[in-house]
Amino acid sequence: MGISSSLNAGVAGLNVNASRLSTISDNIANSGTNGYKRAVVEFSSVVTSQTQGSYDAGGVRVTSGREVNVQGALITSSNPTDIAISGRGLIPVTPVVSRDEDPNIRPFQMVSTGSFAADEDGYLRTASGLQLLGWPTDPLGSVAGVIRGSGASLEPVQISGFDFASNPTTNIDLGINLPVDATEAGSTTGALQTGVEYFDELGRSQQITLTFTPTVPGAGFSNTWDMLIEDSAAATTIGQYTLVFNDTVPAPGTLQSVTPINVGGGAGYTAATGVIELPVLGTNISMTIGELNTSGPLTQFSSAFAPLNIVKDGTPVGGLNRVEFTEKGFLEAVYDTGFRQTIYQVPIADVPNPNGLNSLDNQAFEISPSSGPIYLWDAGSGPVGSVLGFALEQSATDIAQELTQLIETQRAYSSNATVVRTVDEMLQETTNIKR
Repeated sequence: MGISSSLNAGVAGLNVNASRLSTISDNIANSGTNGYKRAVVEFSSVVTSQTQGSYDAGGVRVTSGREVNVQGALITSSNPTDIAISGRGLIPVTPVVSRDEDPNIRPFQMVSTGSFAADEDGYLRTASGLQLLGWPTDPLGSVAGVIRGSGASLEPVQISGFDFASNPTTNIDLGINLPVDATEAGSTTGALQTGVEYFDELGRSQQITLTFTPTVPGAGFSNTWDMLIEDSAAATTIGQYTLVFNDTVPAPGTLQSVTPINVGGGAGYTAATGVIELPVLGTNISMTIGELNTSGPLTQFSSAFAPLNIVKDGTPVGGLNRVEFTEKGFLEAVYDTGFRQTIYQVPIADVPNPNGLNSLDNQAFEISPSSGPIYLWDAGSGPVGSVLGFALEQSATDIAQELTQLIETQRAYSSNATVVRTVDEMLQETTNIKR
């Protein structure tokens, strides 16, 4: 039995080293494949039953796997939708042929990096046929009600339909100085007027007209103004207020009081924030005039009427320029007006044992009993890394290490072949004794 067990052990040694050679060949062949995870084998001994004075060779067995937790070097690219992860985690994808299937049965796969580009239908996919998955955002750029323990709430990322977007005005800081001399007895200054452009929800240019009429007293200074606010879109008055300014220390030139006369359906004046809510057509605009007794955007000093520091947000309709990822995994549509709109969030998938994932074609992986369940994290939170746009992860293969192991494998294979030859010679001698 001893000679036969030696032969079996030698053959087992040939087989496991052949498996090791296969992993080395794969690793070297994919040394230039982005996102490739190095294949490895682990040898373990097999011990047969033994008795005192005799020994039977048990041989060796092999277990193969991949070092999914080992990250390759990150390199920059010129494509904004080339993405990699700086740290732990994988990007959710599905085969393009399955993207229209029910999310509950659609194959859920993961990759560590991907060069995604829009196809003819606007879907972000790789050239090898992997579709990027993400959560669509609401108009405010956030997601809610998502399922993090599976890919059931993920959708194929599609950028068509976002070709144009408007960014309506929501905030105006009213940086204006009103001349104190206009409120002096005998002043003939009269009403002062300025227009503030804003953009409605369809991206159309509209205008708010502000008319400041000073109260002229019989003597001294009144420091009082009537502010009338009109909206060109609705062709109506949307607010009217009486403004009184301080003219003594400790807060000269600042608002002393704001009294609504007609809020026109708005929310009046909030002293704590210094904001007036203006009910323009279709939405509200928060116009900041300043808090009481505090230096703010609306002042009254001995200077000219100066509506020179009015700051507002909003842009007209813009055409899609490009899409790109943020570190938090949000996909933003960037328009030629400079406006950015968040359209998707791509989560980062993680499992308790990444090395236990099943390997698939195209550097993709799927969960297995050995990997444990997935959890979809926000990028940059918990154990997972942040998303890097304009970046790809290179192969985790180290050519020098593979060539070194190739030499070791060759020597080990030759040694096991020698064992087989030696056993063959010993069996031949046994046969010759019988003759």
